[in-house]
Amino acid sequence: MRLKDVNSGLTGDTALTRRSVMTGIASLPLLRSASAQTMWPERAVKIIIPLGAGSGADIGARLIAERLQQVWGKPVVIENRPGGNGLTAINGFLQANDNHTLFYGAAATFTVHPYQMETVPYNFTRDIVPVAQATVTIAVVAVPASSPVKTMPEFVKWARDNPGKLNAALVPGISEITFDRFVKAEKLEITKVPYRNIVEAVADASVGRIQFLSTAYAIVQPAVEGGTVRVIAVTNSQRFPGLADISTCDEQGVPSMSYEGLAGLFATRLLSPELRARIGEDVVRAANEPAIKKRIEATGQMVLPGGAAFFQKSIEGQMEEIRRTAEFIGLKAGKVAL
Repeated sequence: MRLKDVNSGLTGDTALTRRSVMTGIASLPLLRSASAQTMWPERAVKIIIPLGAGSGADIGARLIAERLQQVWGKPVVIENRPGGNGLTAINGFLQANDNHTLFYGAAATFTVHPYQMETVPYNFTRDIVPVAQATVTIAVVAVPASSPVKTMPEFVKWARDNPGKLNAALVPGISEITFDRFVKAEKLEITKVPYRNIVEAVADASVGRIQFLSTAYAIVQPAVEGGTVRVIAVTNSQRFPGLADISTCDEQGVPSMSYEGLAGLFATRLLSPELRARIGEDVVRAANEPAIKKRIEATGQMVLPGGAAFFQKSIEGQMEEIRRTAEFIGLKAGKVAL
């Protein structure tokens, strides 16, 4: 018997009941999906950071996590995994393989890797998604307080007069690749000293072992306030209100040392689009809270939050800037994991 004949033999009430049951069964996956979204987080959320405690990303993440913990009703644990050019943290993030482990840090942690490695052991486009932009880290160029220079042009002249005699410390990523552009553009010879944790470089700059340091202002702020390190330029495109008397590299006529420090939250593709949007909204609200915003800005960061689409657009802009920089200094993109 054809299906229409079977249905036609049912009473109105029976047919309605049958349709209701079938509709209910069809909607079960949606109900389960909605329930899963509502229940998240089911346990503690871990946020992995590629820098040590006290870095700009660490401070921003902890302030936002404190609020997210209240909103989510579950512990939000910050785990610092510095070293390995960011790969130590990235590997831990990806190997966790769950939607309760997130990554907070500079977008450049990912966007510069293709130009720093012959083979990138992960696939950013395939494996990782931006969840929310939170801040723009104020990055600076700093020198020992005992240094004879007070501006970028003065440093350039000093470096030219002392080829191969000066040491520099950079955060792996956009700071380092920008420094390489700066050195080539200005025809300088400066030795790069690698640090597992850039915070350690501040102590060496304070005593004159490092003559050029480019990192987040939050890293050098205690030494600046202590009178052992001097900021000579801001690398961002705009001045920072907290350092209103310090001009940018662009303003000083040295645009080759300019870069922006986009920072935010990332997840793996295990995070559903719906949950990604929800978490992003929570991050934006947390960052915009006046008390949190004030505390973040006090550490040398500008609060500029936005959801996944906003962060994605910012990252794409940075990728293009890095591509042009790499082309200028002769770097070719390595292979990306398949």
